[in-house]
Amino acid sequence: MKYPFRMIAFFIGAAGFAAVLATLFIKLPVDTRPTLVGDAANPNSVPLHDRYLQAINANVMVQRNVTDAVTAVNFDYRGFDTVGEEFIFFVSVMGGIVLLKQAEEKRKKPLRDAISAGRDVGPSDAMRVWVLGMVAPKICFGIYIVTHGQLSPGGGFQGGVILATAALIIYLGENFEMFKNIMSHPLVEVVEAIGAGGFVLTGVLAYFWTKPYLTDVLPLGKTNELTSGGTIAIISFLTGIEIMAGFVLILFAFLQETLVAGE
Repeated sequence: MKYPFRMIAFFIGAAGFAAVLATLFIKLPVDTRPTLVGDAANPNSVPLHDRYLQAINANVMVQRNVTDAVTAVNFDYRGFDTVGEEFIFFVSVMGGIVLLKQAEEKRKKPLRDAISAGRDVGPSDAMRVWVLGMVAPKICFGIYIVTHGQLSPGGGFQGGVILATAALIIYLGENFEMFKNIMSHPLVEVVEAIGAGGFVLTGVLAYFWTKPYLTDVLPLGKTNELTSGGTIAIISFLTGIEIMAGFVLILFAFLQETLVAGE
């Protein structure tokens, strides 16, 4: 599709989306519409977003046995929204790979790997030693952030990004060939699919208890333990591996586009 038609299609879709949002907002009861200020007629009224904040802080430990309210909101109270956010990322990664693949196929003049090119001496011994010493701590810290999201600030999104940086420093300390050999492209694609699909399937568990989709139906465990939160810990882990794999894939595509021969 050519550029003018893409823009026309975009504006038609954006206008339709805006109309749907406006209609839904208008149909909301007046007292539930989100506002940034209190009711002018009642100076003691509390803005809606503050009421949400107070309700979450007051109930999250009692209802879910977790100590990080943000993770509970992301993966439980509004978990259905997070499914959409995760698949926005999933589709973005796939779209980026497709676009870069098309550019690679159309390229007529191949590029050389800058690391192996004669004008580049490659990473120094100090860089290699630093990478060797940092990969394991990066992986351990990323796993910690992913698995402790229900207990402390963090979770699958943050931990997944940290895990992906372990792959990046491998490239910085060695070269693209080493990166490609360690990060098997088909395997990483499978991991990303498992993470995204696992999130969706975890929500289906609620149907066996005749509960709405993504209802937390597993044992909540004890507060301040890794097993607390029921499905929250599972979803955080699945999100972590999906985010990690997605960033590794897009990093692979960008490096291949800029450093490797076109054919």
